[in-house]
Amino acid sequence: MESGRELKITLIGAGTIGLSFAAFHLSHLTSESQLTIYDTRPNLETYVQEALSKFDTSTLSNSSRDFSKIRALKSLQEAVQDADIIQESGPENLNFKSELWAEVERHAPRDALLWSSTSGIPASQQSANMKDKSRLIVVHPYNPPHIMPLLELVPSPETSADVIERTKEFWEARGRVPIHLKKEVTGFVANRLAFALLREAIHLVDTGVVSVAELDKIVESSMGPRWAVAGPFKSYHAGGGEAGLKGFFKNIGGTVQDCWTDAGEVNVGDGWEQKIFTEAKEAYGVVDTNHRDGATTKVLGVVQNSGS
Repeated sequence: MESGRELKITLIGAGTIGLSFAAFHLSHLTSESQLTIYDTRPNLETYVQEALSKFDTSTLSNSSRDFSKIRALKSLQEAVQDADIIQESGPENLNFKSELWAEVERHAPRDALLWSSTSGIPASQQSANMKDKSRLIVVHPYNPPHIMPLLELVPSPETSADVIERTKEFWEARGRVPIHLKKEVTGFVANRLAFALLREAIHLVDTGVVSVAELDKIVESSMGPRWAVAGPFKSYHAGGGEAGLKGFFKNIGGTVQDCWTDAGEVNVGDGWEQKIFTEAKEAYGVVDTNHRDGATTKVLGVVQNSGS
């Protein structure tokens, strides 16, 4: 799907993720294109404009402020009936999503792309009430999507190859990094990796090895910047010298295995929560996400300009 042609994009849901996608799409719409936002909240148009105007201006182009391209509607049928792309960022509730997509299918053009921004509900479950299950695909962003390049494309076994390819082409044409996951898996890939690190981080703090703030400093001063330019495989392949990843495991494979064996057993509800939550609140209070987003944008800019 070429980036320069006229498009009609409909976003379902005006929460944090929906608005972030709205900011992104506004930055890339042509003069004749249009963005529709469907949501049932009162004073929708005013709410959307006020919320979008609060986005850090350093992370967005001037076109992101052109609210004339936005239609704010409370009728789902009207919102989807002429859309080229319909992107859902509604509640993480299977009944909501499965009923929604059946309704969207009844009113949307037959060739419209149907995307869900879910954090974990697979397309195969969301499409249960659809007549044509081949149309739906998960497009999972990494928050906030108007800044972070990654989109995990997670089809169901019935999603058509055409839908996958058109979706991938759309995001690539806009400078994003869409990755096609070959199987549906709980939490997809980015969150599984992040949550694995979070689990061990909780274990290390809970057992008194480090504090919440100290652990964050360790990540921010080591693997954080490293992984911005090279993921774990590339990093440890480089760490093995000429022998690559094989050499790395030959040298310290025993230590790696000892760490895997000694990994913390952490489960939600085990009782660690009060300690961790209290430390996080004392260390950070309410995080300034504008500062986070601005710094992240600068890091991504350096990485992209370096050709990594």
